[in-house]
Amino acid sequence: MAQVKVTLVRSLAGRPADQRATVTALGLHKMNSTVVKEATPQIKGMLHKVEHLIKVEEI
Repeated sequence: MAQVKVTLVRSLAGRPADQRATVTALGLHKMNSTVVKEATPQIKGMLHKVEHLIKVEEI
């Protein structure tokens, strides 16, 4: 599987609880924090749900 680098670029302030939970489940906590994840269908769905808050780069 390919890997993706995910960076939180927008604040979670004022976002719905489900979007906050999705970002936390991805392992992102603070602004500009970055994680590397496998690009599984489950992770891709999570990324799609919060795509307006994050930046995704393929590795």
